[in-house]
Amino acid sequence: MSRGVEKVLGDKITNGHVVTKYGHGMNLNYLTLTEAGHPIPDAEGVKGTQKIVNIARKATEDDLVICLISGGASALMADFPEGVTLDDLKRTNELLTKCGANITEINTVRKHLSKIKGGQLARILFPATTVCLILSDVVGDRLDVIASGPTVGDSSSFADALTIIDKYSLQNRLPSSVLHYLLEGADGSIADTPKPDNPVFQNVHNYIIGSNGIALESSAKKAEELGFETHTVTDSIQEDVTETANFILKTINNQKPTGNKPVCLLFGGEPTVKVSGKGLGGRNQHLALYLATKICCKKNITILCAGTDGTDGPTDAAGAVVDYETATKAVEKGIDPNHYLTNCDSYRFFQQVGGHIITGNTGTNVMDIIVAIVQ
Repeated sequence: MSRGVEKVLGDKITNGHVVTKYGHGMNLNYLTLTEAGHPIPDAEGVKGTQKIVNIARKATEDDLVICLISGGASALMADFPEGVTLDDLKRTNELLTKCGANITEINTVRKHLSKIKGGQLARILFPATTVCLILSDVVGDRLDVIASGPTVGDSSSFADALTIIDKYSLQNRLPSSVLHYLLEGADGSIADTPKPDNPVFQNVHNYIIGSNGIALESSAKKAEELGFETHTVTDSIQEDVTETANFILKTINNQKPTGNKPVCLLFGGEPTVKVSGKGLGGRNQHLALYLATKICCKKNITILCAGTDGTDGPTDAAGAVVDYETATKAVEKGIDPNHYLTNCDSYRFFQQVGGHIITGNTGTNVMDIIVAIVQ
């Protein structure tokens, strides 16, 4: 996105800064860049975010500000309120990403531990004209959820954040400083995020230029070109991996052949995982492994689960592909698939058995795509 804007605008750009994850940086001519931690924020993210804030504070009524927003920005735009430390923020993010909360819930809490998320960047930029080009990585393409909505009015509250903390029984596990800050916000001692009717949004224009739905459309077109009978099932998966897997299997079982072509079923979204054990993996590898244990007697089914950004969890894999032989091969090698599922160690399972999808950085995060081939 940054390179594209430079190509179009060139030396018309007077200032700008990019924050991206480690290993995803590039040479830019008119913008500066910081590589930072994702999905857990770090000190480099704090520095990069402060550079963005410093630039935003210089914006005037006569300026045009272009914001490029994509998945991962909630972690990369790392800031925290007074009284909270970076370690507190890291711990909070770790708890939220491992407890089974969906992205809307996670980002509701993040908004209320920030001075830039939840529409607060727009408040800093006002009264400049702001155009936001957005890659959506959330189900439903909700602008207030993508990247925690830095330029969008926020309808959630401190009380909502506390409700989520309570829902996942995190009260006694959160850093005390974080819980204290949220409680102060809920009782009105701290100003809440700007709401949708706030005048700071009158000069803000948000545009989604990429989404999971768009990716599925392109995938369907390619599958049809390759000779598959193609059906796009949904772009709204956000349940836990077990429920997601059961839905995928039910859809496959209900699929009735209408001709001689193999069938391609496409699913999109972002399932959740409640992490147990100390293994290495990601939601796509975990989902693929679970599915492998369920299709071991079905020779006509192949399933791929992958993240569109090329990264699944803290690994170098985008995901994995499985078929009826995957679990059988594992057992023949003395590997128990259920052991790796219980320990959320799907990466090491596929390392030994095979099936990893490794693409490298794709530069685009529009959640996950699941492809089921039925012959």
